[in-house]
Amino acid sequence: MADLGPPIGTGPLGKREARLAWGLLFPTITAVSLVVLLPLLAIFWISFKPVELGDLRAPEVVLREDIRGDYDAVGDEATIRYRLRNSSQDQPITGVSFLDTLPLGLAVQDLDPRCALDGRALFCDLGDWEPGTRETLTIPVTVEQAYLDNGLRPQDSPTSTTGVSSYVLTNSTFTLENFKRVFSGGEFSEVLWVTLFYTVFGTIGALLVGLFAALLLNKSFRGQGILRGLYLFPYVAPIIAVAFAWLILFDPFSGSANALLIQMGVTPQAINFFGERPLALIMVTVFEIWRYFPLSFLFILARMQSIDTDMYEAADMDGASPFQQFWSLSVPQLLGILSVLFLLRFIWTFNKFDDIFLLTGGNAGTRTLTVNVYEQAFAISNIGAGAAVAVVIFGCLLTFSVFFLKYISREEGL
Repeated sequence: MADLGPPIGTGPLGKREARLAWGLLFPTITAVSLVVLLPLLAIFWISFKPVELGDLRAPEVVLREDIRGDYDAVGDEATIRYRLRNSSQDQPITGVSFLDTLPLGLAVQDLDPRCALDGRALFCDLGDWEPGTRETLTIPVTVEQAYLDNGLRPQDSPTSTTGVSSYVLTNSTFTLENFKRVFSGGEFSEVLWVTLFYTVFGTIGALLVGLFAALLLNKSFRGQGILRGLYLFPYVAPIIAVAFAWLILFDPFSGSANALLIQMGVTPQAINFFGERPLALIMVTVFEIWRYFPLSFLFILARMQSIDTDMYEAADMDGASPFQQFWSLSVPQLLGILSVLFLLRFIWTFNKFDDIFLLTGGNAGTRTLTVNVYEQAFAISNIGAGAAVAVVIFGCLLTFSVFFLKYISREEGL
């Protein structure tokens, strides 16, 4: 009898299980996709729009209503005042009108030709408005007893306004000026170089220090738990607290570091660690290494403790030195976790904003791409240019991730 071999393809039961699995995962996949994709699409959309911070609010008719005059008795005269304006200084509004309900007991004496009164319903058609238009509309009235009794004022009733305008975020106007502004300036190459220096050396430094710390604590000894807790302090401490602690420590006027260096004769005068080029960039990179090496330390230590100790015992019997054991036995076992940590730390460091902003504010040659996003979007109120820089950051990280996963991680069997 011929051997038919293993079954080929997926049977009916397997297909049903696959459909059930996808059905159970669909809500989660949809939620994650919306959380990730919608903000990303919004950033791409805004990057091609000529939008500033003041343009985020759609143009609208702003109306304020009040009543003015002394009206203590029946027959007193007063004035209902409507103050209207176009909230936009750039976009016109067409077909401006508003509808209001006058309180009971106010007799209208005169009416603007653009308005009509139907009972107590007031409708005014104010036509088309240019950008920044302001207008005040007054309606003289006479007070009756019903108005004095009901306690309602004109501003107590809701007023509805209408008008049509072009909104910069939803219209069909697109531009490449945001990207031209980002790349045309001579500072972009410097900002990109600073970002790469900070990211590469910060990532590699955190991995090396974490590896060294894991090697120190890979053996059991008294006080090991306390030392592990101290190693975790930089990572778990609030960023604003440790940042200001570093600023106080290295302050050029009252910092302990400068006082110690001067007393030891290392320097004749105080050093402005966070205010001079290129020392400021080196300091923020060292701060990045110090703050985030505990994450690498935890992962590397966990991986080292899972390595079979029989290999080290055999190597020790063969006369291998500690360095040879580390290089030939430990390193090949750690390459996988080191690759993952390098990818994650590179992406996180490339996107890092708060550390640099708290330490230097992006001054003294420490302006990275993320700081540039903040400055473009909020310091000079150009949301479109800030979004364009964010798109550049996304492109850089996407290129790096694809290259890393396609070539480098393949070498490590990931």
